[in-house]
Amino acid sequence: MAIWILNARVVDDENGELLTKHVKVQDGNISEWADGSAEPDTAGCEVIDASGKLLSPGFIDMHVHLREPGFEYKETIASGTRSAAKGGFTTIACMPNTRPVTDTPETVQYVLDKAASEGVVRVLPYAAITKNELGRELTDFAALKEAGAVGFTDDGVGVQSAQMMKDAMALAKSMEMPVIAHCEDNTLVEGASVSEGAFARKHGLKGIPNESEAIHVGRDILLAEATGVHYHVCHVSTEQSVRLIKLGKSVGVNVTAEVCPHHLVLSDEDIPDSMDANWKMNPPLRTPRDVEACIQALEEGTIDIIVTDHAPHSAEEKARGMERAPFGIVGFETAFPLLYTKFVKTGRWTLNFLLSRMTKDPARVFGLASGTLKPGAPADLVLIDLENEREVNPETFLSQGRNTPFAGWKLYGWPALTMVSGKVVWTEASGIQ
Repeated sequence: MAIWILNARVVDDENGELLTKHVKVQDGNISEWADGSAEPDTAGCEVIDASGKLLSPGFIDMHVHLREPGFEYKETIASGTRSAAKGGFTTIACMPNTRPVTDTPETVQYVLDKAASEGVVRVLPYAAITKNELGRELTDFAALKEAGAVGFTDDGVGVQSAQMMKDAMALAKSMEMPVIAHCEDNTLVEGASVSEGAFARKHGLKGIPNESEAIHVGRDILLAEATGVHYHVCHVSTEQSVRLIKLGKSVGVNVTAEVCPHHLVLSDEDIPDSMDANWKMNPPLRTPRDVEACIQALEEGTIDIIVTDHAPHSAEEKARGMERAPFGIVGFETAFPLLYTKFVKTGRWTLNFLLSRMTKDPARVFGLASGTLKPGAPADLVLIDLENEREVNPETFLSQGRNTPFAGWKLYGWPALTMVSGKVVWTEASGIQ
C-alpha cells in the first residue's frame, strides 16, 4: 500500500526555509511530492499526518558498535538497531571489534543475516584490516568485500605498523574500498583513562595526550597520499588532528573525517569530580580549545560528517570507576537532540547544516543511495518534533546500554517516527513496529 505523509515541514536546500509538503511513498521509495496547499488523492493509501513535524532523510551513522557476535550482554543487533531507529537513524555501519572479530567472510555474513532477520534498520558491516585486529597479518580483503563488507578498519585499536597500514591502503585502493582508521599510538596511552589535562592532574590520573591521535593521523595522511586510497579518520578530537586533515585536503589527499556529538558539546572541564565512568570514552574528552577546533572544522568542511560511536557497556562494567571501566558511551538516542539544542536552537548552525552532516554528507562520503528526499530515493525517513522539550532518561533507551553522560539534560528535537524502505519501523506513540 502506498503512503502519503501529509503536511510535513521540509527544509528547502536553496534557502534553508521550512516549507510544508506532502510526500508519497510507494514500493519502498519516495515517489511523488506535492505542495502543502494541494490536496493529493489519498484514496487507497495509508495516511500519516505529519503536521508540525520536520521530515528529513533518515540519519546515517557510519561508526557504531552493535557488539554482536560475542558481547551480547552489552548490545545485540536487535537491540542496537531498535535504538538506532528510535534515534532517527536508518543506516548504520558497525565496527568489527566483536568476538570473533569480523575478519572472515563467514562473520560478515553472520552480521548481515542477523540484521536481515532481527534488525530494523540498514546495517553495513565493516571488516577488520588485520586478523583478530592484532596488527600482524592482513585479512583477505577481496573475500571480505565479496561477502558484503563496506570498508576496512581495526577500530578500537590503532594499526601500529606504518608498513602494515601502507600495505592495507594499497590493497584497499586496488579494489576501490575505503580504509577507516582509529588513530592512536599505543606507546603514549597505556594505562591512561582521560585526556592529558586539568582533570587528569587534579585527580592524579595518567592522561592521554593529543599527539597520541595526531601522530597516526599525520602518518596515515602521508600513506594515503602515496597509495591514493580513500582514507577516513575516525572520531577526530584534537586541534592537531584537524590541522593535519586540513593540510591533507589542501594538497589533494583523499582524506575524510568524522566527529562525535560528545566531542562537540563536552570538554574535560565538564567531567564531574565523582569520577563517573559514563564520562569515559576513547578518544577522551579534550580541552575547550580542541572542542572549538572540531566545531569549526565541521563547519568549514575539514571534518565531513557526524557519527555517534555508539558504544554500549553493561552497568557493572561502568561501575568499576574511571580507571578500570571500559571506554565508551551510547549515542543513538541523544545525537540529534543534543546537536539541535546546542547548535541550531542557539543560532550557531542552520537546521539544514546539521541535517546535511547527518544525512547527505555521509551518503556522499561513502557512496550510499540514501540521505536524500529526491523522488526515486529509498524512503528512509524520520519525522522530528523540533518543539518538544524532554529530559534524557537512560531508563527509556531501547539500547541495552545506559552509559551516557547526558542523563537529565533537557533537549529539543526528538524523533517521532522512523521509516526504512517505506516501512514504519518505530513511532514515539507505539514503539517498534
